[in-house]
Amino acid sequence: MKSINWKGYRVIAWMGQAILTFFVVVAAFQGNWQNALSLTFFLIISFAFVIRDDKLPALFDFLFVLAALLNALGWVWGLFYLPGPYDEIVHAFTSFAIALALSFLVYGSMLNIFRHHKILYLLTIASFGIAIGALWEVTEWSAGKILSTEVIGSLDDTIIDLVMDSLGAGLAALTSLWALQEWTGRNPRLGNQQARSYSRD
Repeated sequence: MKSINWKGYRVIAWMGQAILTFFVVVAAFQGNWQNALSLTFFLIISFAFVIRDDKLPALFDFLFVLAALLNALGWVWGLFYLPGPYDEIVHAFTSFAIALALSFLVYGSMLNIFRHHKILYLLTIASFGIAIGALWEVTEWSAGKILSTEVIGSLDDTIIDLVMDSLGAGLAALTSLWALQEWTGRNPRLGNQQARSYSRD
């Protein structure tokens, strides 16, 4: 099994960035500025994660770029509105990828501490991911109001999306805990400064 910091993951992530850039250019040449802006948003966000190569395992970069690509495809080609589970799958995977990446960025200084408090870590990351999913639903609702387009189909659609977001967040918590063992083992200094500050309190 590949290490979570296998260089191939980051190479693939940069390839995903190139594909997103290509989609932006195509949308701009077609004069579809709304799609071009949407794709640019996903490109910038995913780029911000990929360049933090010292803060995140390469696997997390790859998963986040993949989530950005899936969302970009859904928005530009209307895959979210077609029959089938595309919308639900992307919601779960996006929540999974975002919570996974942010779990290491936001709590980077406390990773060694969390390593010895596994249940607390699981609850923290799962709650974090569920909160992100809820904020995303608010964003979709706001986009529908501002752009005067149908983004959210119904209340049932919103509830199903929140359920899938929660499943993705739960999977992210489990995956992050697994990755935590290898990441802190390779980076033993992570969290030491934070731990020393706690010991002085």
